[in-house]
Amino acid sequence: MAVDVPRRQFTLDEVAELAGVSRSVASRVLNNAPHVSRAKREAVERAVLELGYVPNPTARALATRQTGAAALIVSGEDPSIFADPFFAQVIVGATGALEEADLHLMLCLAASDRGRKRVEQLLRSKGADGVMLMALREDDPLAQMAQDADMPVVFGGRPVGLNPRWFVDVDNAGGAREATEHLIAAGRTRVATICGRLDTEVGRARHRGYRDAMLAAGLEPLPPGEGDFTEPSGADAMAALLERDPGIDGVFAANDNMGAGALRTLRQAGRLVPADVAVIGFDDLVVAQIANPPLTTVHQPIEALGREMARMLVALIDGREPTPLLLPTRLVTRSTT
Repeated sequence: MAVDVPRRQFTLDEVAELAGVSRSVASRVLNNAPHVSRAKREAVERAVLELGYVPNPTARALATRQTGAAALIVSGEDPSIFADPFFAQVIVGATGALEEADLHLMLCLAASDRGRKRVEQLLRSKGADGVMLMALREDDPLAQMAQDADMPVVFGGRPVGLNPRWFVDVDNAGGAREATEHLIAAGRTRVATICGRLDTEVGRARHRGYRDAMLAAGLEPLPPGEGDFTEPSGADAMAALLERDPGIDGVFAANDNMGAGALRTLRQAGRLVPADVAVIGFDDLVVAQIANPPLTTVHQPIEALGREMARMLVALIDGREPTPLLLPTRLVTRSTT
Protein backbone atom coordinates (compact mmCIF):
# COMPACT_ATOMS: atom_id res chain seq x y z
CA MET A 1 0.00 0.00 0.00
CA ALA A 2 1.45 3.35 -1.03
CA VAL A 3 2.05 5.91 1.69
CA ASP A 4 1.79 9.59 0.94
CA VAL A 5 4.99 11.39 1.90
CA PRO A 6 4.31 14.94 3.14
CA ARG A 7 5.70 17.51 0.75
CA ARG A 8 8.58 19.53 2.17
CA GLN A 9 7.76 23.15 2.94
CA PHE A 10 10.15 25.51 1.21
CA THR A 11 11.44 28.53 3.12
CA LEU A 12 11.48 32.22 2.28
CA ASP A 13 15.28 32.04 2.08
CA GLU A 14 14.97 29.41 -0.67
CA VAL A 15 12.47 31.56 -2.56
CA ALA A 16 14.87 34.51 -2.36
CA GLU A 17 17.83 32.38 -3.49
CA LEU A 18 15.95 31.01 -6.50
CA ALA A 19 14.76 34.50 -7.44
CA GLY A 20 18.23 35.97 -7.01
CA VAL A 21 17.12 38.63 -4.49
CA SER A 22 17.59 39.30 -0.78
CA ARG A 23 15.26 37.84 1.82
CA SER A 24 13.83 41.28 2.62
CA VAL A 25 12.95 41.88 -1.05
CA ALA A 26 11.22 38.51 -1.27
CA SER A 27 9.28 39.28 1.89
CA ARG A 28 8.11 42.65 0.59
CA VAL A 29 6.94 41.10 -2.69
CA LEU A 30 4.90 38.48 -0.81
CA ASN A 31 3.29 41.21 1.25
CA ASN A 32 2.69 43.49 -1.74
CA ALA A 33 4.84 46.20 -0.17
CA PRO A 34 6.10 49.19 -2.21
CA HIS A 35 9.64 50.01 -3.33
CA VAL A 36 10.33 46.79 -5.25
CA SER A 37 11.32 46.88 -8.90
CA ARG A 38 9.11 45.13 -11.43
CA ALA A 39 11.88 42.73 -12.47
CA LYS A 40 12.53 41.58 -8.91
CA ARG A 41 8.83 41.30 -8.16
CA GLU A 42 8.34 39.06 -11.19
CA ALA A 43 11.38 36.94 -10.27
CA VAL A 44 10.01 36.31 -6.78
CA GLU A 45 6.55 35.47 -8.12
CA ARG A 46 8.10 32.92 -10.51
CA ALA A 47 10.09 31.35 -7.67
CA VAL A 48 6.97 31.09 -5.50
CA LEU A 49 5.10 29.26 -8.26
CA GLU A 50 8.03 26.97 -9.05
CA LEU A 51 8.54 25.94 -5.42
CA GLY A 52 4.90 26.00 -4.40
CA TYR A 53 5.86 28.20 -1.45
CA VAL A 54 3.20 28.85 1.19
CA PRO A 55 3.96 31.81 3.51
CA ASN A 56 3.95 31.28 7.26
CA PRO A 57 1.07 33.40 8.62
CA THR A 58 3.06 34.69 11.62
CA ALA A 59 6.06 35.66 9.53
CA ARG A 60 3.75 37.27 7.00
CA ALA A 61 2.13 39.41 9.69
CA LEU A 62 5.50 40.60 10.92
CA ALA A 63 6.68 41.38 7.42
CA THR A 64 3.77 43.69 6.73
CA ARG A 65 5.29 46.16 9.16
CA GLN A 66 8.27 46.77 6.86
CA THR A 67 8.62 50.28 5.46
CA GLY A 68 11.12 49.72 2.67
CA ALA A 69 13.52 52.29 4.14
CA ALA A 70 16.59 52.43 6.37
CA ALA A 71 17.71 55.54 8.24
CA LEU A 72 21.24 56.94 8.59
CA ILE A 73 21.23 59.15 11.68
CA VAL A 74 24.16 61.50 12.30
CA SER A 75 24.51 63.31 15.61
CA GLY A 76 25.87 66.52 14.11
CA GLU A 77 25.16 70.19 14.51
CA ASP A 78 25.28 71.45 10.92
CA PRO A 79 23.13 70.20 8.00
CA SER A 80 26.15 70.70 5.72
CA ILE A 81 27.74 67.74 7.48
CA PHE A 82 26.26 65.52 4.77
CA ALA A 83 28.37 67.44 2.24
CA ASP A 84 31.54 66.60 4.18
CA PRO A 85 33.68 64.28 2.00
CA PHE A 86 33.79 61.70 4.80
CA PHE A 87 30.03 61.42 5.21
CA ALA A 88 29.51 61.72 1.46
CA GLN A 89 31.58 58.55 0.97
CA VAL A 90 29.71 56.79 3.78
CA ILE A 91 26.42 57.64 2.06
CA VAL A 92 27.67 56.34 -1.29
CA GLY A 93 28.65 53.03 0.26
CA ALA A 94 25.45 52.64 2.26
CA THR A 95 23.21 53.57 -0.67
CA GLY A 96 24.79 50.94 -2.91
CA ALA A 97 24.26 48.16 -0.39
CA LEU A 98 20.70 49.22 0.39
CA GLU A 99 19.81 49.39 -3.32
CA GLU A 100 20.80 45.72 -3.62
CA ALA A 101 18.15 44.99 -0.99
CA ASP A 102 15.64 47.43 -2.53
CA LEU A 103 15.72 49.62 0.58
CA HIS A 104 15.64 53.42 0.42
CA LEU A 105 18.00 55.56 2.49
CA MET A 106 16.65 58.22 4.86
CA LEU A 107 19.11 60.84 6.17
CA CYS A 108 18.51 62.32 9.61
CA LEU A 109 20.49 64.98 11.47
CA ALA A 110 19.96 64.86 15.22
CA ALA A 111 21.83 67.36 17.35
CA SER A 112 19.20 69.81 18.56
CA ASP A 113 16.42 68.84 20.98
CA ARG A 114 13.96 69.09 18.10
CA GLY A 115 16.09 66.82 15.92
CA ARG A 116 16.44 64.23 18.68
CA LYS A 117 12.68 64.25 19.27
CA ARG A 118 12.10 63.54 15.57
CA VAL A 119 14.53 60.63 15.74
CA GLU A 120 12.90 59.34 18.92
CA GLN A 121 9.54 59.42 17.16
CA LEU A 122 11.04 57.57 14.20
CA LEU A 123 12.36 54.85 16.51
CA ARG A 124 9.14 54.51 18.50
CA SER A 125 6.86 54.46 15.47
CA LYS A 126 9.17 52.12 13.55
CA GLY A 127 9.23 54.59 10.70
CA ALA A 128 12.12 52.65 9.18
CA ASP A 129 13.06 48.99 8.97
CA GLY A 130 16.30 49.76 10.80
CA VAL A 131 18.77 52.54 11.56
CA MET A 132 22.50 53.25 11.32
CA LEU A 133 23.95 55.69 13.87
CA MET A 134 27.13 57.75 13.47
CA ALA A 135 29.11 60.59 15.11
CA LEU A 136 27.85 59.92 18.62
CA ARG A 137 29.46 61.78 21.50
CA GLU A 138 29.84 60.80 25.13
CA ASP A 139 26.48 60.67 26.95
CA ASP A 140 24.64 61.23 23.67
CA PRO A 141 20.97 60.31 24.39
CA LEU A 142 20.64 58.90 20.87
CA ALA A 143 22.82 55.94 21.80
CA GLN A 144 20.51 54.77 24.57
CA MET A 145 17.41 55.53 22.49
CA ALA A 146 18.77 53.23 19.81
CA GLN A 147 19.71 50.53 22.29
CA ASP A 148 16.14 50.57 23.66
CA ALA A 149 14.45 50.64 20.25
CA ASP A 150 12.53 47.58 19.10
CA MET A 151 14.20 47.60 15.69
CA PRO A 152 17.58 46.67 14.16
CA VAL A 153 20.34 49.20 14.93
CA VAL A 154 23.91 49.27 13.60
CA PHE A 155 26.51 51.69 14.96
CA GLY A 156 29.09 53.27 12.69
CA GLY A 157 31.97 53.39 15.14
CA ARG A 158 31.56 52.48 18.79
CA PRO A 159 30.00 55.08 21.09
CA VAL A 160 31.81 56.09 24.29
CA GLY A 161 30.66 54.08 27.30
CA LEU A 162 28.53 51.57 25.40
CA ASN A 163 29.27 48.14 24.02
CA PRO A 164 26.77 47.78 21.15
CA ARG A 165 25.99 44.35 19.82
CA TRP A 166 26.28 45.36 16.17
CA PHE A 167 28.80 47.87 14.84
CA VAL A 168 31.24 48.52 12.01
CA ASP A 169 34.37 50.40 13.00
CA VAL A 170 37.85 51.22 11.72
CA ASP A 171 41.11 50.32 13.44
CA ASN A 172 41.57 53.91 14.63
CA ALA A 173 44.10 53.14 17.36
CA GLY A 174 46.15 50.91 15.05
CA GLY A 175 46.22 53.50 12.29
CA ALA A 176 47.27 56.28 14.67
CA ARG A 177 49.97 54.06 16.14
CA GLU A 178 51.36 53.28 12.67
CA ALA A 179 51.40 56.98 11.75
CA THR A 180 53.28 57.91 14.91
CA GLU A 181 55.72 55.02 14.48
CA HIS A 182 56.43 56.29 10.95
CA LEU A 183 57.35 59.72 12.31
CA ILE A 184 59.58 58.20 14.99
CA ALA A 185 61.29 55.88 12.48
CA ALA A 186 62.11 58.99 10.40
CA GLY A 187 64.10 60.35 13.34
CA ARG A 188 61.48 62.69 14.81
CA THR A 189 61.78 62.91 18.60
CA ARG A 190 59.44 65.81 19.50
CA VAL A 191 56.27 64.37 18.05
CA ALA A 192 53.01 66.09 18.99
CA THR A 193 49.42 65.25 18.13
CA ILE A 194 46.38 67.29 17.20
CA CYS A 195 43.60 65.18 18.61
CA GLY A 196 39.97 65.22 17.60
CA ARG A 197 37.07 65.56 20.00
CA LEU A 198 37.86 63.48 23.08
CA ASP A 199 34.16 63.02 23.84
CA THR A 200 34.05 60.66 20.84
CA GLU A 201 35.49 57.16 20.68
CA VAL A 202 37.27 57.92 17.40
CA GLY A 203 39.03 60.88 19.02
CA ARG A 204 40.05 58.83 22.03
CA ALA A 205 41.20 55.83 20.00
CA ARG A 206 43.45 57.88 17.72
CA HIS A 207 44.95 59.70 20.69
CA ARG A 208 45.50 56.33 22.39
CA GLY A 209 47.33 55.02 19.32
CA TYR A 210 49.64 58.05 19.37
CA ARG A 211 50.42 57.59 23.07
CA ASP A 212 51.06 53.86 22.70
CA ALA A 213 53.59 54.44 19.91
CA MET A 214 55.41 57.18 21.82
CA LEU A 215 55.65 55.15 25.03
CA ALA A 216 56.78 52.03 23.15
CA ALA A 217 59.63 54.09 21.64
CA GLY A 218 60.65 55.43 25.04
CA LEU A 219 59.41 58.95 24.22
CA GLU A 220 57.22 61.14 26.38
CA PRO A 221 53.82 61.88 24.79
CA LEU A 222 53.28 65.64 24.56
CA PRO A 223 50.07 67.34 25.73
CA PRO A 224 47.78 67.30 22.69
CA GLY A 225 46.60 70.22 20.65
CA GLU A 226 42.82 69.92 20.70
CA GLY A 227 40.67 70.26 17.59
CA ASP A 228 37.18 69.32 16.43
CA PHE A 229 38.08 67.62 13.13
CA THR A 230 37.79 70.89 11.13
CA GLU A 231 40.54 72.72 9.22
CA PRO A 232 40.37 75.93 11.29
CA SER A 233 40.65 73.96 14.53
CA GLY A 234 43.75 72.20 13.18
CA ALA A 235 45.34 75.54 12.33
CA ASP A 236 44.59 76.93 15.79
CA ALA A 237 45.84 73.79 17.53
CA MET A 238 49.09 73.86 15.54
CA ALA A 239 49.66 77.51 16.55
CA ALA A 240 49.12 76.59 20.20
CA LEU A 241 51.54 73.66 19.93
CA LEU A 242 54.28 75.82 18.41
CA GLU A 243 53.83 78.46 21.10
CA ARG A 244 54.07 75.81 23.81
CA ASP A 245 56.99 73.90 22.28
CA PRO A 246 58.85 75.52 19.33
CA GLY A 247 61.05 72.42 19.02
CA ILE A 248 58.27 70.16 17.71
CA ASP A 249 59.56 68.23 14.67
CA GLY A 250 56.63 65.91 13.97
CA VAL A 251 52.82 66.11 14.15
CA PHE A 252 50.15 63.46 13.90
CA ALA A 253 46.78 65.08 13.17
CA ALA A 254 43.74 62.93 13.93
CA ASN A 255 42.15 63.70 10.56
CA ASP A 256 43.10 65.25 7.22
CA ASN A 257 41.10 68.45 7.74
CA MET A 258 43.09 69.24 10.86
CA GLY A 259 46.28 68.12 9.11
CA ALA A 260 45.62 70.65 6.34
CA GLY A 261 45.05 73.32 8.97
CA ALA A 262 48.36 72.41 10.61
CA LEU A 263 50.16 72.78 7.27
CA ARG A 264 48.66 76.25 6.84
CA THR A 265 49.92 77.38 10.23
CA LEU A 266 53.39 75.90 9.68
CA ARG A 267 53.63 77.65 6.33
CA GLN A 268 52.65 80.98 7.88
CA ALA A 269 55.22 80.42 10.66
CA GLY A 270 57.99 79.86 8.12
CA ARG A 271 58.44 76.19 9.03
CA LEU A 272 59.40 73.91 6.15
CA VAL A 273 57.50 70.64 5.76
CA PRO A 274 58.91 68.05 6.10
CA ALA A 275 62.42 69.47 6.64
CA ASP A 276 61.51 71.22 9.91
CA VAL A 277 58.26 69.49 10.84
CA ALA A 278 56.82 66.27 9.38
CA VAL A 279 53.02 65.95 9.36
CA ILE A 280 50.66 62.98 9.01
CA GLY A 281 46.86 63.05 8.85
CA PHE A 282 44.12 60.41 8.97
CA ASP A 283 41.29 59.45 6.57
CA ASP A 284 42.89 59.88 3.12
CA LEU A 285 40.34 62.40 1.92
CA VAL A 286 40.76 64.53 -1.22
CA VAL A 287 42.01 67.38 0.96
CA ALA A 288 45.11 65.30 1.74
CA GLN A 289 45.92 64.93 -1.95
CA ILE A 290 45.53 68.63 -2.78
CA ALA A 291 47.17 70.00 0.39
CA ASN A 292 50.34 72.07 0.02
CA PRO A 293 52.42 69.91 0.18
CA PRO A 294 50.38 66.71 -0.34
CA LEU A 295 49.70 65.14 3.05
CA THR A 296 50.93 61.75 4.21
CA THR A 297 47.91 60.12 5.83
CA VAL A 298 46.31 56.98 7.18
CA HIS A 299 43.85 55.56 4.67
CA GLN A 300 40.61 54.21 6.05
CA PRO A 301 38.05 52.52 3.76
CA ILE A 302 35.27 55.07 4.23
CA GLU A 303 32.98 53.87 1.45
CA ALA A 304 33.39 50.31 2.70
CA LEU A 305 32.39 51.54 6.17
CA GLY A 306 29.05 52.74 4.82
CA ARG A 307 28.60 49.64 2.69
CA GLU A 308 29.30 47.20 5.53
CA MET A 309 27.05 49.11 7.92
CA ALA A 310 24.19 48.80 5.44
CA ARG A 311 24.91 45.12 4.75
CA MET A 312 24.91 44.40 8.47
CA LEU A 313 21.61 46.22 8.86
CA VAL A 314 20.05 44.30 5.96
CA ALA A 315 21.18 41.05 7.57
CA LEU A 316 19.45 42.03 10.80
CA ILE A 317 16.29 43.03 8.94
CA ASP A 318 16.37 39.63 7.24
CA GLY A 319 16.52 37.88 10.60
CA ARG A 320 20.18 36.86 10.45
CA GLU A 321 22.84 37.32 13.16
CA PRO A 322 25.85 39.24 11.79
CA THR A 323 29.02 39.81 13.79
CA PRO A 324 30.75 43.15 14.53
CA LEU A 325 33.34 44.21 11.98
CA LEU A 326 36.64 46.10 12.33
CA LEU A 327 38.04 47.46 9.06
CA PRO A 328 41.82 47.80 8.52
CA THR A 329 43.83 50.96 7.79
CA ARG A 330 47.07 51.57 5.88
CA LEU A 331 49.61 54.37 5.69
CA VAL A 332 49.82 56.42 2.46
CA THR A 333 53.09 58.33 2.23
CA ARG A 334 53.24 61.63 0.35
CA SER A 335 55.34 64.80 0.61
CA THR A 336 54.90 65.74 4.27
CA THR A 337 57.09 62.98 5.75
